[in-house]
Amino acid sequence: MMSAKKLAVWAAVATAGIVITISVTHKQRPITLRGAVIRQDTDPSKQVPIADALVSAIVGGVTKQTKSDGAGLFTIILPRQFRLRQSVTLQFEHPDYQPLELNETIGDQLYIASMVPEPIPAKGHVPSRQEQVISHVVVRYVVRSTDVADVGSAVKTFQVANTGNVPCKTPHQCSPDGKWEAATGSISLDAGQGNEFRNVRVSCIAGPCPFTGIEQETVSADGRRLDVVARVWSDTATFLVEAEVVQPTEYDKVRELYPAIFGPALSFSLPASAEGPTLEAELNGEAIVFPLGPNLSLSWAQCTQAKSTEQSVLYQCELRSGYRFQ
Repeated sequence: MMSAKKLAVWAAVATAGIVITISVTHKQRPITLRGAVIRQDTDPSKQVPIADALVSAIVGGVTKQTKSDGAGLFTIILPRQFRLRQSVTLQFEHPDYQPLELNETIGDQLYIASMVPEPIPAKGHVPSRQEQVISHVVVRYVVRSTDVADVGSAVKTFQVANTGNVPCKTPHQCSPDGKWEAATGSISLDAGQGNEFRNVRVSCIAGPCPFTGIEQETVSADGRRLDVVARVWSDTATFLVEAEVVQPTEYDKVRELYPAIFGPALSFSLPASAEGPTLEAELNGEAIVFPLGPNLSLSWAQCTQAKSTEQSVLYQCELRSGYRFQ
């Protein structure tokens, strides 16, 4: 029978083990605050994302800051010492919008900040300049396209000589089941400078075709060279190689689209491969071309871009003060 002293020792060890287990499994992880900054409007179609808004999270005397991206998204990672359900103050600032402060609690949620645009001068106020009118906006861009011209076709035959029913002695020159001696033969074709092979077909057309196989059918990276290798493990067989020969030509194709305009905001998306986007619009009735350029700089609007999908990029522009769409 175990003595009272031994029982007390085992109880202490078991208790210590429980304490250690709890301390390991309850590690505190950093908490991430995630949300979006949008324009406040009763019309959902006008609640456009706000890029480059300064976002501050203030909790427990600690301030963490970030900026919203082109889609209005912001992400703030809080230090490990903070817990769920703690109070947090979120502050949002942007030169074109009124400052916004939200008193929230830390939790598993998405924080949406709707910022109010700076007020438009009241009636009777004489602006420093007359309001400018933007109308008939068209987006133009360039994509690389390829035209394919048929040059002709390639037709070649080749034979692979072999003697059937010979037991295999060399492992790498055998039938697929390793039983019969086999032979391989190859052919290489050149489509010519600037040409490419398309729709390659290789067939056995004579001899014991059931006992043959195509080992390789490779077109080079530029499409110009075609290599074919065939294997025969019975008597001699004949193979036919066919392919179309084309000549591709690349050229720039100009495309255009009409952007979506809601209130003071303009939105459109372009293929990821698009180049040289420009906005063609009438400014006070005069047609002008406005290249966006790498800095997305427009005299009458502030623009941002964000990757929408792997194949597209979303552009959003908001009018500067003193301009309006018509």
